[in-house]
Amino acid sequence: MAALALQVRSLVKRYGALTAVAGVSFDVARGEIFGILGPNGAGKTTTLEMIEGLRRPDEGTAVVDGVDVRADPRGVRARIGVQLQEAAFFERLTVEETLTLFGAFHRRATSPQALIERLQLGEKRKAWAGTLSGGQRQRLSIALALVNDPQIMFLDEPTTGLDPQARRNLWDVIAEIRREGRTVVLTTHYMEEAERLCDRVAIMDHGRIVALDTPRALIREHTPGTTIAVSISGGAEGLDALPGVRHVELEDGETLLSSTDPIQTVHALMDLDRQGALHFHRLRVEEATLEDVFLHLTGRRLRE
Repeated sequence: MAALALQVRSLVKRYGALTAVAGVSFDVARGEIFGILGPNGAGKTTTLEMIEGLRRPDEGTAVVDGVDVRADPRGVRARIGVQLQEAAFFERLTVEETLTLFGAFHRRATSPQALIERLQLGEKRKAWAGTLSGGQRQRLSIALALVNDPQIMFLDEPTTGLDPQARRNLWDVIAEIRREGRTVVLTTHYMEEAERLCDRVAIMDHGRIVALDTPRALIREHTPGTTIAVSISGGAEGLDALPGVRHVELEDGETLLSSTDPIQTVHALMDLDRQGALHFHRLRVEEATLEDVFLHLTGRRLRE
């Protein structure tokens, strides 16, 4: 039990006839990056808000660092750092003033100077918060989540709306936070982000966790094998009999072969091409991803 930073049991949240969160349960180990992956409306943010003490659950419990959130929500909030999906700053306060103000709300606060250096905001120290770019606002938001030196951090869609460079910069920040021994719980709908950062991932859909494991274990369990995409002149008859092929389908003008032995499948395709039995213009091999897992489990793409 001491090794657990977070214990969630059967959390439920209803809004009239809508059940936004329908019995969610999971544990998070200390020092882990735990991801909650799902599309908009899956219940990710509502789940975090209940755990953080910002929204009262209708049923279930959440224990954060040994503190029951329903019994002592203030005690929980004193132990955690929270980066909200949409941060609202005082637009006419500078970055330094914003950090000083939020630090005053806590008994123990990290110095603004240390946070500014940590989040690479030195050039914007005296800039008004309202003038910051999207990436800079996200870095300031994470700095505010660190202001009380928490051991557990909750990051809600931390890189949404950022360009690829800013997104990867924030990935480095999150990885460094974990290297300090902190626990991180983050929500995202970016599959690459979850695969790159998270030790384990819970996939949510319609308010429920439909799968939970390490990214690689989820891929192995739910989408084993490799996809070989090939553009073929003529028909694709008989390709399901090639070595390793489990399934064949057509998509966007390509023939997709799901194979448990991609090397043998590719060799067989090249043999058929050399023999003139078929001709392909392009061939690529794709490993399964978390998006493939989600599609397999829910039947729809993550960003829908």
